[in-house]
Amino acid sequence: MTEERLRRLIGGEPLAWLVERVRQRIAKDAPLTGTVTLSAPTPEQRRALAALLGRRPATGSSLTVNLRDVDELLRTTGHGGLAAAVTALNGPIPSLPDARRRAGDAWTAAYRPLEDAVASRPELASWRAWLDSTGLPRRLAPDPADAAVLLSGFAAVLGRLPSPSIPLGRLAAETCGDAHALDEGRPLATLTLSAIRALTGRPFAGETSAESRRATWASAGVHLDELSNTVLTLGLVADPATPLGAVLSGHKDAGEPACLTLRQLRRHPVPIKATRVHLCENPVVVAAAADDLGPDCPPLVCVGGQPSAAVWHLLSLLRAGGATLLYHGDFDWGGVEIATSLHTRVGFLPWRYTAADYLAAPASRPLSGRSRPTPWDPSLSAAMINRAVRVEEELLLDALLTDLSAG
Repeated sequence: MTEERLRRLIGGEPLAWLVERVRQRIAKDAPLTGTVTLSAPTPEQRRALAALLGRRPATGSSLTVNLRDVDELLRTTGHGGLAAAVTALNGPIPSLPDARRRAGDAWTAAYRPLEDAVASRPELASWRAWLDSTGLPRRLAPDPADAAVLLSGFAAVLGRLPSPSIPLGRLAAETCGDAHALDEGRPLATLTLSAIRALTGRPFAGETSAESRRATWASAGVHLDELSNTVLTLGLVADPATPLGAVLSGHKDAGEPACLTLRQLRRHPVPIKATRVHLCENPVVVAAAADDLGPDCPPLVCVGGQPSAAVWHLLSLLRAGGATLLYHGDFDWGGVEIATSLHTRVGFLPWRYTAADYLAAPASRPLSGRSRPTPWDPSLSAAMINRAVRVEEELLLDALLTDLSAG
């Protein structure tokens, strides 16, 4: 039987359902015996099956075909049977059981570095079970080849933890050959952070804030980039005998803002003494103060949105030196969230950041987002809910500069 003859027999659209049922059985390694049934067949499907089997078209609400009948017919016409005919029409049909076995073997191999890494770490036993229950590795790397790379990298990183002290980028480069392999959001970072939490007895999923991630890395002796983590200041002074104090003195005398790195702050050995330090949310306040007040500006620190490690470290040095902190930020729910974190962690007095200040300020845009409490002035939250407008810090710039000029 030629291929053209075969296509005329079973390759047309009216018998496509039959060919597909057979193809599915071949893929499952199931025997081509018994019957298959088609519900609500069309007249064309009835006629095509009748022509194939040499019978009168069947009646009724369905079509039932005995696969042995079709197999014998195709054998007698010289094409080797039903399996050979469907394979000739569809090409090679992969075996699903074989594919599942190969996939299972591939996943077993991919997990082997993980199993070896945790075998000698009994404190990770419950975490290992948690991985299976949540499927975290497979969600991070759905393909076993990618998972093998992920888990071998994890094993290399875990073998270096905890560390006396190592930068995150260096750890990633030395274990994975990629200095960014442990950057925020990368699969390896997600997996490693959960393991570190397990090692330190904390919930495996943990918090997702930048500060919590920094703290988790630090608990294993890993610190983030100390040079790109900065805080903007103006008018701040420190002990001039220290490197940080010398830098601040030069900027103070020039009336220019100083951008301090986390590295500089961590290497400053003593508290920074100050009486009152103003805090703002946005860099535009620092720039305007430098333009208008220059060297006469009192100590001013910009938190720059959600505080970085450098901001927190500087504020801790200032608090240790006895400073009173005064804070102003945007009157919106994002600004309130930033202010709340500052109020909770280091405390502050509101600097034109009360309900009265909000109600007296010009409106900017409609207020959106989820409302939050304002513990430094509980009436502020209620006022913002009722007025429902946001007031950006820039709209109060003249008043803020007046306060700063008064010292």
